Amino acid sequence: MIPFALMLLSIAIMPLASEKWWQSNLHKLYVSLALATAAGIYLVTNGMGKELLHQMLYDYLPFITLLASLFIVTGGIRIEGSVAATPAANVSILCSGFVLASFMGTTGAAMLLIRRLIEINRRRTHKTHTILFFIALVANCGGILTPLGDPPLFLLYLRGAGFFWFMNLLPQWLFTGGLLILIYYIADRYYYGKEPAEARITPADGSPKIRIKGKRNILLLLGIVLAVSLVNRSYIPAMADPEAPVFMRFLREIVLAAIAIVSLAITGRDSRRANNFSWEPITEVAVLFIGIFATMTPALLYLNENAATLGLVQPWQFYYGTGALSQFLDNAPTAVAFHTVATGLPHIEGVEYVANVPETLLSAIALGAVFFGAMTYIGNGPNFMVKSIAEQSGIRMPSFFGYMAKFSIIILLPIYILVQLIFL
Repeated sequence: MIPFALMLLSIAIMPLASEKWWQSNLHKLYVSLALATAAGIYLVTNGMGKELLHQMLYDYLPFITLLASLFIVTGGIRIEGSVAATPAANVSILCSGFVLASFMGTTGAAMLLIRRLIEINRRRTHKTHTILFFIALVANCGGILTPLGDPPLFLLYLRGAGFFWFMNLLPQWLFTGGLLILIYYIADRYYYGKEPAEARITPADGSPKIRIKGKRNILLLLGIVLAVSLVNRSYIPAMADPEAPVFMRFLREIVLAAIAIVSLAITGRDSRRANNFSWEPITEVAVLFIGIFATMTPALLYLNENAATLGLVQPWQFYYGTGALSQFLDNAPTAVAFHTVATGLPHIEGVEYVANVPETLLSAIALGAVFFGAMTYIGNGPNFMVKSIAEQSGIRMPSFFGYMAKFSIIILLPIYILVQLIFL
């Protein structure tokens, strides 16, 4: 697991130790490939080359294809209008994204709204806190109500949880979202009072009313949601056949790539230029996560082999266990590993079972996987994408450890502890 630890340390330390060198995506690629190669050599020489290949083809490739398609399609949707950068306006965007996340996925909702949020606040001096709360609310916590919200929930759905069962987590969703939005509003009111007069009264643009350009991309965005929901092994069993043609095994990725190509073809350059669209954010995510996915393969294998020995029996143990690992590992396989552990526990008479595990344990696993993804930049795919887009727009974001020390540990963790104490 040493390469994985070095990969995380590189992301955390290199922006501080050698900021100019680290700004180059090519240099990030050098580091990712070097550490991925080291992990790969270890896995291959120990007879685990197939596991690494599976991780890169069936986890990394779908991950980056989905992110890239959403990045391209939402980059062609431009929302214009005269909106002042008030706390009320910012809260309305955060609330909208929080609701949308469960129905179009945290990644889709985040990519759709982040550019508009940044544009509205472009005249403000204090805006980093807005991006941090956006990551927590839209890119993570909002996606708990349906299997479409986050990959670990979809995998739990495939293992027997009903599509609408996740609506049972509505109280936790409301509690977490309500507290975060309240805290954000108080903070934004404070910072808003410190803004110069022109930032507080001047609209973000001169357009007389709200209007949307690139509307055809909205249909393409719906197509992405449907592709993720329906083009999978559950509905098309042939996709799971190892002997199936390549195009069938990667049918979803082909569909997503086609949607992205169509978006590029039908969207005028003006809309993308007005959105400050560039390839830098998605390139940065792609090159860094090559190293992350490759080097975390041994950690995931270790978790799968040893999770049953961790002595987990109580809901709070599953909640914190799933959450602690989800903030650094891919939360989808982490949730599956803990679900597997839960299925091996002795059957308890009189307890409600969902997906072959006690309902309280399934709730704990789902909540831990989704909520704790906001604890680090790499806890969930859209986190790093939002950070990259914000930095490209000139917003100074905290470092890897700075994000945890200044935001997730002091704001998110106390709320998550309250969730456990009240609901689990």
